[in-house]
Amino acid sequence: MPDSFDAAAVGAMGAADAIGTDEGPDGPGTGTRRSEPIRVLVVDDHALFRRGLEIVLAAEEDIQVVGEAGDGAEAVDKAADLLPDIVLMDVRMPRRGGIEACTSIKEVAPSAKIIMLTISDEEADLYEAIKAGATGYLLKEISTDEVSTAIRAVVDGQSQISPSMASKLLTEFKSMIQRTDERRLVPAPRLTDRELEVLKLVATGMNNRDIAKELFISENTVKNHVRNILEKLQLHSRMEAVVYAMREKILEIR
Repeated sequence: MPDSFDAAAVGAMGAADAIGTDEGPDGPGTGTRRSEPIRVLVVDDHALFRRGLEIVLAAEEDIQVVGEAGDGAEAVDKAADLLPDIVLMDVRMPRRGGIEACTSIKEVAPSAKIIMLTISDEEADLYEAIKAGATGYLLKEISTDEVSTAIRAVVDGQSQISPSMASKLLTEFKSMIQRTDERRLVPAPRLTDRELEVLKLVATGMNNRDIAKELFISENTVKNHVRNILEKLQLHSRMEAVVYAMREKILEIR
């Protein structure tokens, strides 16, 4: 078994710094002691990758793979039946993607914590995954040893983000704050009622397809609204639009 999941073909980037160490009050390696193993559901559309994870995690005495699924729809069914502690899930899969499945999994298995394990380094995917209820977002470039460490950390209440993704978020927010400060004296542009509706749904983590179904409009129309919103607000991403709108009190999310 190779010692890393180099699915992104970019090499490890020090993910141990992001997923931390299994350290408890008595020193490194103690963590939170459990009488039962951590129950894990593995969700990925590549059977070989699922098998690799199972082999790696089988070597851990405190972790038990209780099931696997090939897409988000199957993951929801398996989560309801198995009630896992952790769901390791890819972002982009056929039938139903991981982000779309997050909310449903949290409904059928409220105690389950979801870690996205993916090659997607898109900030939008990270933001939508967190909005949908994911506790971790790790790139598949991390080493195999770090997967089990991440599982234990999330069970202990930590949130896990790969360093490269955390760096992108920090850079994005710094730029956003700077641009907001530069525009502070400029009145906020007026959005139409429909644009406000779309923005509110974007803020809940919905993708364009789901927004189209909710508002009974075409997906292309949703894309046009999102583009208009970004142009009016002079922003560059969906995440930035939501944060800006909340700060400027264009909308409130309860």
